[in-house]
Formats: sequence, structure tokens, C-alpha cells
Amino acid sequence: MNPMDIFKNFQNIQSRVNEIQDKLQNVTVTGFAGGDMVKVDMNGQMTVTGVTISPDAVNPDDIGMLEDLVLAAITDASVKIKEAIRQEMSGLTGGMDLPPGFMGM
Repeated sequence: MNPMDIFKNFQNIQSRVNEIQDKLQNVTVTGFAGGDMVKVDMNGQMTVTGVTISPDAVNPDDIGMLEDLVLAAITDASVKIKEAIRQEMSGLTGGMDLPPGFMGM
């Protein structure tokens, strides 16, 4: 195989990865917990962009429950955004599954 072909392919892949990363900035998901009492919005860069907590979830005598609900909503959003990233990346990889741990997934 010609080394220049490999280099060109690498440049194309790198360009597509950058394109996908830019596109993922506009992707948002919402994670839910506690029957939607806690909602967490997350973007494609895995940054939490919003948190909504229902007054029904706030019990001053049970702060631990609220903390668990927030954690569960963040985890739910994280799972959803990773799936969205996998779907975007599958176009780049031709539908081939990404190896575990690739791009933090």
C-alpha cells in the first residue's frame, strides 16, 4: 500500500472526526430520574447544560435521595449522549463497532 494513500485516508478521517465533533456540539439529550422529577440536559461534548428539579423532589430531611436522583439523571443523559455519538461515528467507521473506550465510550 502506498504510504501517501494511507496519509490521505488519515487526513480524510481526521477531517470527518472534526466535522462530527462540531455537529455534536448541537446535539442535546435529556436524562430523567425519579419519574421525571429530575431532568439533566447534556450536549454532545458531554457537558451538562441544564438541571431541572421538581419541588416534589426536594425533601430537606432526605437530601441523599435528591443527590441520588441527580446522579441517576446525569447517568441517564450520559448513556443517551454516548449512543448519539456512536451513531454519528458509525457513519465514519462504515457501521463498524467502535472499540470499547474509544473517545471515552
